[in-house]
Amino acid sequence: MIRAAGEHGLLVETGSLELSHRLDAALRAERPEGVVEIVPGPETVLVVAPGVDQARLLARVEELAGRERAKAAGGADEEQPLVTIPVVYDGADLDSVAALAGISADEVVARHTGRELVVGWLGFAPGFAYLTGLDPVLETPRLDTPRTSVPAGSVAVAGPYSAVYPSASPGGWRLLGRTATRVWDVTAEPPSLFRPGMRVRFEPA
Repeated sequence: MIRAAGEHGLLVETGSLELSHRLDAALRAERPEGVVEIVPGPETVLVVAPGVDQARLLARVEELAGRERAKAAGGADEEQPLVTIPVVYDGADLDSVAALAGISADEVVARHTGRELVVGWLGFAPGFAYLTGLDPVLETPRLDTPRTSVPAGSVAVAGPYSAVYPSASPGGWRLLGRTATRVWDVTAEPPSLFRPGMRVRFEPA
């Protein structure tokens, strides 16, 4: 389903994270004329195009969405790039995550580095990527009282997600460690290291 989102946008309801990733990639590769912003979510993609004929935009977005839906149904799989993030596992919440999970701190590290994660979507702050595919054993609730400041580069978990804080900010995620890898750089193009669908693997530094 595609519906209007304000005067200048369309909201595509994809129904799945996979199709959101596919449509996001297709729109960026074959960006319709006048589109200034593409914002993927867990089951939606927002397309913003001020001053563009909405009927023409709708037809093009419908075409791309239909194509990507057919490719997904046919099992066509496109390899996504892999980013490896080295981490010093000395976070303030490493021991509490271990205690909540009923395992050792070393096992927390082993499980956090033991599988590839996938960038689900970006939100909360510029460059903040919600990484899906976390080992279920490491799923822990957010802190009851968020910290007033979390340093940039902090590697954390909360619920079924992991993340790297792109800049210093308040936050309630549980900190496992830190990385020197810059995931948000306003002087770079694009400024975010992460994009939806990208594969991510953490490794001990």
